[in-house]
Amino acid sequence: MTTQPVYLDHAATTPVRAEVLEAMLPFLGPTAFGNPASAHRFGRTARAGVEEARRKVAAAVGAEPSQVIFTSGGTEADNLAIVGAALAARAAGRPMHAAVCATDHKAVLAAAHAVTRLGGTETILPVGPEGVVHLDALDAALQAQPAVVSVMWVNNEVGTIQPVEEIGRRCQAASALFHTDAVQAFGQLPVSVESAGASLLTISGHKIGAPKGVGALIVRSRAAIEAIIHGGSQQFGLRPGTENVAGAVALGRAAELAAEDQAAKAARLGRLRDDLAARIRASVPDVVWLAERSPRAPHVLSVAVPGADAEALLMHLDLQGIAASGGSACNTGAAEPSHVLTAMGVPRALALCTVRFSLGRETTPADIDRAADVFPVVVAKVRKLAGVLGRA
Repeated sequence: MTTQPVYLDHAATTPVRAEVLEAMLPFLGPTAFGNPASAHRFGRTARAGVEEARRKVAAAVGAEPSQVIFTSGGTEADNLAIVGAALAARAAGRPMHAAVCATDHKAVLAAAHAVTRLGGTETILPVGPEGVVHLDALDAALQAQPAVVSVMWVNNEVGTIQPVEEIGRRCQAASALFHTDAVQAFGQLPVSVESAGASLLTISGHKIGAPKGVGALIVRSRAAIEAIIHGGSQQFGLRPGTENVAGAVALGRAAELAAEDQAAKAARLGRLRDDLAARIRASVPDVVWLAERSPRAPHVLSVAVPGADAEALLMHLDLQGIAASGGSACNTGAAEPSHVLTAMGVPRALALCTVRFSLGRETTPADIDRAADVFPVVVAKVRKLAGVLGRA
């Protein structure tokens, strides 16, 4: 009998939930396909779908519907937040200065680099060995009155939870905009723009059971940012262009379900994650756990295996039917170690031996059993092959 493959890469993407597919399908069919800007019944039906989705997303993160801007995903939302805030600052005669965390998603870091190409400046906030941002560095950056500060709520590679409420308080005290990429936090932790003190907040659909290609930026004050895409007046002029109606509807339903399921799912995934960690520790005692002593989201387990190249580990795990990742899916195939691990001070040799298991709603105890059984066998094989090649 063929063993069912085990998917432990939910931080990269998740399967579309049946309820989400059911909600979006009418907007791909012959009755609700209209342009939401059109005044006729087809357009009105589409517009109603978008606005209902906007209400659902807003309710899930404690925002107002008018604060929800649909985007093509997390990357676009991050760029709109950071570059948009810098452009708004320039228009108001203030410095175009972005302060971002060293372990943030590449979309955030690249957006900060883009600000410098537009004539602005950037500050990269350092982190400690557990991946938590240095708050004294944040305080120093705030003295320069940045246009925006961006710190990712939950790191996508090691699962570190940043102290966003404290960051939000410090940014508010300094009258600075605070953006947080909550792509990995939403659905795993209670997420509220109000409690986080966030001016801008990013979520992405395909991390919570919606299709790829849709996300949202929560914008608490429209004056805080300027558009980075130019065209019509859709979405208050901040993100012009005909809306992805089916995608927005899918995100709305997925956000609604994610908020409802969050507490129970987090508790279950935390137990499964800890079980997998304990069994790996018992079978491969010299593994190195990353961000083990920091608060972590319940769905991510990042582990370095000395003497076993990550790419080889992932290949052999895949051959055994276990899907995992070398860290961020955005880094797949990279010859250099992850920027996250580098910022945390992880030695290069160890960083190149790091794999990430990430659990999701579909993960079962049987999946954990299978991964726990396969992992030490794969580690032994990869280490043996490395030893043979090293002697050749």
